[in-house]
This record gives sequence, C-alpha cells and structure tokens, in this order.
Amino acid sequence: MAISDMTHNPPDDRLNRVPDFGRAPMGSGTEAHLAHIWESLPGWRGWFSTVDHKTIGLRYIVTAFIFLLMGGIEALIMRIQLAGSNHALLTPEQYSQLFTMHGVTMIFLYALPILSGFSNYLWPLLLGSRDMAFPRLNALSYWIFLFAGIFMYASFPLGQAPNAGWFNYVPFSGPIYNTGPNIDVFALGMVLLGISTTVGSVNFVVTLFRMRAPGMTINRVPILVWGTLTASVANLLAIPAVSLAFFLLWLDRQIGTHFFDVANGGKPLLWQHLFWIFGHPWVYAIVLPAMGIVSDALPTFCRRPLVGYAAMALATIATMLVGFEVWIHHMFATGLPTVALSIFGAASMVISIPSSVAVFAWIATIWLGKPVFKTPFLFFAGFVMLFVIGGLSGVMTAAVSLDWQLNETYFIVAHLHYVLIGINVFPVVGGIYYWFPKFTGRMMDEKMGKWSFWVMFIGFNIGFFPMHVAGLLGMPRRIYTYSSRMGWDTVNMIISIGSFIFAVGILIFLVNVALSLKRGARVGANPWDAATLEWSVSSPPPAYNFAAIPIIASRHPLWEDRLDEDTGRSSLTEGYLLTQGRETIGTSPIDAKPVTILKMPEDSSTPFFVGLFVSLMFVGLLLHWWNFAGIMAAAGCIALIIWMWPQKALAQRVPSAAHSHGEAHD
Repeated sequence: MAISDMTHNPPDDRLNRVPDFGRAPMGSGTEAHLAHIWESLPGWRGWFSTVDHKTIGLRYIVTAFIFLLMGGIEALIMRIQLAGSNHALLTPEQYSQLFTMHGVTMIFLYALPILSGFSNYLWPLLLGSRDMAFPRLNALSYWIFLFAGIFMYASFPLGQAPNAGWFNYVPFSGPIYNTGPNIDVFALGMVLLGISTTVGSVNFVVTLFRMRAPGMTINRVPILVWGTLTASVANLLAIPAVSLAFFLLWLDRQIGTHFFDVANGGKPLLWQHLFWIFGHPWVYAIVLPAMGIVSDALPTFCRRPLVGYAAMALATIATMLVGFEVWIHHMFATGLPTVALSIFGAASMVISIPSSVAVFAWIATIWLGKPVFKTPFLFFAGFVMLFVIGGLSGVMTAAVSLDWQLNETYFIVAHLHYVLIGINVFPVVGGIYYWFPKFTGRMMDEKMGKWSFWVMFIGFNIGFFPMHVAGLLGMPRRIYTYSSRMGWDTVNMIISIGSFIFAVGILIFLVNVALSLKRGARVGANPWDAATLEWSVSSPPPAYNFAAIPIIASRHPLWEDRLDEDTGRSSLTEGYLLTQGRETIGTSPIDAKPVTILKMPEDSSTPFFVGLFVSLMFVGLLLHWWNFAGIMAAAGCIALIIWMWPQKALAQRVPSAAHSHGEAHD
C-alpha cells in the first residue's frame, strides 16, 4: 500500500491505443513471463507472504470448514447429553460453554468466512480480473480471522470459554453474574473478528466497482457477486453496532462503566438493540452469498440461463434492505410498545416476498431446463426445499401472538438450523463439488457424492425437523437436561439419531475430498460445460488468472454461440495484454469501460505481522498485561508503516512513470 490504499495518476497512454494495444494473442512466452511475475515464492516465505486471492480463498474455505467440524463435534456431544432424560454427561457450566462455543463457531467462525472463501477465490475469475482490489488487505482479513478463532478457542481447554450463549444477553453476561474471564474472551474476540470482516467487506465492494473486465456492465455480473456485494455493504453498516456492543460490555466489566447496569441507570435492552440490529442483517449476510452460489451453478445443470436474472438481483438487494428493518422481531417478548411490534411484525412478513422471488426463479429454471442430476444439482435442489421450510417457519414467528407462544422453545432452534445450516451448508458442499475441478484440476467421485448428499439430506431432516415438534410440546431452549415426566424423550432421541446420520454424511464428503485430491480424474478448463468466465481458464487457474484481460459482451460468455443472443461476442483469448509487472485493468463502476491500468502490490509478509501484533494486543487486554498490549500496538503501527512505505521493487519493475501511469493498490 502506498500512502493510501489507492493513489491516482494520469490515465495510462496505452489505453488510448486500443485496438492496437492489447489485442495481440498471447503466446507461451507471455504466459511464462506472467507466471514469473505473479507466482509466489516457494517454501515458507511464500506461504506467509502470498497475497494471491486464490490461495487466500482456499485458506478461508479450509479453515472455516475445520471450524464447522469443531462446531459439529460440539453439537454431537450436546445431542448425547439431550438424547434422554436426566443425563449427566456434562455439568451445567460445561454445557453452557459447549452450547455457546457451538453457536459462536457455526455463526461467526464458519458461516460467513467460508462464503468469503468462495468469493475470494472466484470473484476475480468471475469478473475477468487478475486479483482483488486490495490484495494485502485481503491477506490481512484472513490472518485476523484465523487469530480471532484461535483467540476464542484457546479458552476452551482451560474451562474459561464464553458461557452466556452466542447472543450473550446482559445482565447475565455482566460483571455481577459472570465474574470469570469467559465473557471477556468473547467480547474481545468478536471485536477482533469484526476487524477482519470489515476490511474484507471493503475489499469486495471496491473490487466490484473497480476491477471488472471491460464490457462487464453492472447488469452482467453473476448473482454470486450481487449476493456477496449486498452482504459486504450490510457488514459495513452492521459490524460497528455489534463491535460497539461488545466494547461497551468489556468496559462495564473491566473499567466499571454502567452501560447495561440497571442499578446505575444502564439499560439491558440496549444490548439487545445493538446486537440484533447486527444479528438479523448478519443472517442474510450468510445466506445471500449462498443463494448466489445456487443461482450461478444451478443453471449449469439445467442447461439454460437463470430465469429472472434482473428480478433475482433486485430481490437480493431488497432482502438486505428489509433485513435492516426487522431486528425487533427477535425482541417481541421484551415488552416493547404495541405499535413497534405491529410495524416490525409486518416488515418480517414482507421480507418473505423477495425470498419467494428467488424460490420461483430457481424452480422455473429447473422446470424450463433439462436437469442433469449430478451431485452438485442434488445439493442445490435440496437447498431449495430446505430454504422453503426454513422460510415458512420464519414467517410463522413474524406473527407476534404466535411468537409469544413459540419464543424460547425448540421451534426457534429448528428454524435457526434450517436457516443457518440447511441454507448455508448444502450450497457450500454443493459449491465445493461444483468448483472442486477448478480448485484442484480433478473431479470428485460422483457415486460417493450422491451417497453423501442423500445421507446428509435425510439425516438433516431427521435431526432438525422434529425440533419443531419438541418446541410445540413446550421444550425450552438452552436446557442441559430434563425430567422424564416432560414427555420429550422420544423426540429428543430421534433428533440425536438424525444428527449423527447427518455427521456420517459430512464424513463421506470429507473422505471423497481426500480421495479425489489424490485419485480424482483430471479435467480440462470446463468439465461441467458452464457459462461463466471462471471456466474459460485452465483448472486450476494460473497465478495471473488471465493472460489477456477478456472483453465481455454478455452474461454468459461461454454460452454465447449456443444462446445466439444479439449482444455480440466476448473476446476470451485476446484482450488487454499487460506484462509490465503486476497489472490489471481498472474500469468504470457502472458500464465497465477501461479507464486505467492498476499496479498491483507484490507479495508481502506485513499483513501477517499486522494481524499477529493486533491479535497479541487483544491477548494483552484480556490478561490485563497493559504494557504488553501497548508494545504490541506499537509493533502493529510499525508493521503498518512498513506496509505503506513506497516499495522500490515496484518502481524497478515499472521503468518510468511516463510509460506506466496508473493506480497502485495496497
């Protein structure tokens, strides 16, 4: 990064010579030259310093999936505890910590980060660019995410993990009723994780509006891009609220402030407002990119474009806009005025409209297409069913009177898992099956893939649908045991059996991944005969993505001859040939006209050290090592200065400003 993330210079005169510039077909010499420029160093130095979006994306996916497995193991232990009445596998405190870490893991450490992994890997390939807008900022977001997860999990073996539920309601999480370090770990960990999410969201927003291939107008970008963009904008607005809430709670616990202390004029309800004004948009932030995965991959197996592209894009935006207006439906039982309950109840029902648009678009795409029943298609079609079930139970609780009856029961747990697990995990696993050839150059086993789907789908519904019944029978949330006289033994045994079946399906999937990495059939650039731009390059893609930046003429650049649309033809093998260092094209925000050549940064280990020092500063705050925290803050500032210092290597690669004007990123 120069003095700022983006420095403006006069337009590159090479762009004024189109079509003479950049229309020459690339050759093997050009590709070798670009590989030398873009490839990271081998060995441990390259591992720590790489800023390649593909490497960072895969790291996000692998790390988040490991957190998913950890959260799943926690869930299975809880289901053993609840499989029958009066079980004593866990003490109340152990169950509270396990329950809390399960929620924290699945919601904060798995659901959004794994979608960020897909978007990090795919966005430049989908958009026809060579990298994300801020590659070093991209690396920083991953390192801080990793360190935040380690920070929170390090307390688990010590018996000091967060223990007030992932919602962390005060006053139970306050200094009077929760005196250990458990909540401090959660509060500081969430602020740290918020830094990662914020810088990552900035990167996505700028990438969309600055880094698209020439001709990829705003109405030609894939739905996955719309979903991640909407989630990123929402995160920029919502993350400050929850970060503020946790910071104020930490001040209450450590400095003696009284933001949430009723006895001294504080308001516990303030916590719920700050948390849920973040919490509900966050639900859509971990759903909309998953919906984008389905919207872009499902048409490949239906052999036709997505029905209602414009409606789907608008529905994606509308879902998030209305999502900011419904947070109080989490607070219907808190004694708010009737007018507020009526307004937010109505808004909670209205939000079903854009979701219904998406469902009808997927069903119409399947109905009007010629479905090919490959493993990814099964996961995407299963997702549509789970989406409907989860959405219907959500609309039910939008009715205030019904919510009062169902609030704090297992009916809400069922809804939560259909929304956060069914609508996230199934698109994610389907997406891994779909893009695995692009990630690795190998196919996953189809027979084992179908087995994993059916075991997961059956186990999921056996495990989570009976939770609706348990809730209607009056079983409350967050209990660690129950009496045999309550009549919940049978339904809980079914839930536990289903949970283990679902876990077996995940295990089959993992075995398939492991075997396919070694023995999977090798494939070419486009084994699925897909339409989007990432399938125009080799599998796996080269470090530079595109030897020549393509010029796009439609939404389906690989299906143009088949669809015979009157939009011209995209140029995928000839385009802007940029070889003077790490370069890519910068385009205008709406119509994607080329306006400048962007100079991208070299690999650097400074993002790792910035993330490390910031994380260690939070460790110092947790342990009250104030001097250590100050030293780490100073070290982080020094690392930032080194990060932002003008790089001689970049100047040497670009002979003179007269020949390589443009913008330097990061």
